[in-house]
Amino acid sequence: MIKINLLAVDRDRSKRKAKFQVGQKVTVGSSLILVATALLLGWWYWSLKNDSAQLDQQIADAQRETVRLRNVIEQVRQFEARRAQLQQRVTLIEQLRKGQTGPVHLLDVISRSLPESMWLTEMKQNGPDVQIDGRCTSLTALSDFISSLEVSGLFDRPVEIIDSQVEVGTTSAPELVRFSVKAKPTAIQ
Repeated sequence: MIKINLLAVDRDRSKRKAKFQVGQKVTVGSSLILVATALLLGWWYWSLKNDSAQLDQQIADAQRETVRLRNVIEQVRQFEARRAQLQQRVTLIEQLRKGQTGPVHLLDVISRSLPESMWLTEMKQNGPDVQIDGRCTSLTALSDFISSLEVSGLFDRPVEIIDSQVEVGTTSAPELVRFSVKAKPTAIQ
């Protein structure tokens, strides 16, 4: 036996329930997809914003480091220029030392030969001869000076006394001997 329901009310309800449940499922599914997409887009935006902030910080750090390194590079350039200048000076001093070994050695020997009670007023070189003028407190100091020059080996013998004069002193100042000595160096290099 076949039953036919002629009541339209019952039929519409069952069809509506079925359609509403499927429509509801589609709506809920679509809403979930929409919410998931919104969350995914929000997370992606937040991630990009954090990455952008980190990159901005790294750029700012790199710019500060660049400024610091520029200052350091400038200091290194100044130090290098100063070092080159000092190196040139040292080279020049070394060249001067090599070129003046004779006169420097001559002055060194003369200064070591001076007795305590003697001082020099003038020293000049005329050709190969060296003339030394000075003053001392006694003739003994003068003879000690001449013998020291002869013993040094830098001067040919004899070292000649060109002139010696005794200056009469006063009660406050002792008498002094003014002298001039001529010597011929053996070899000035």
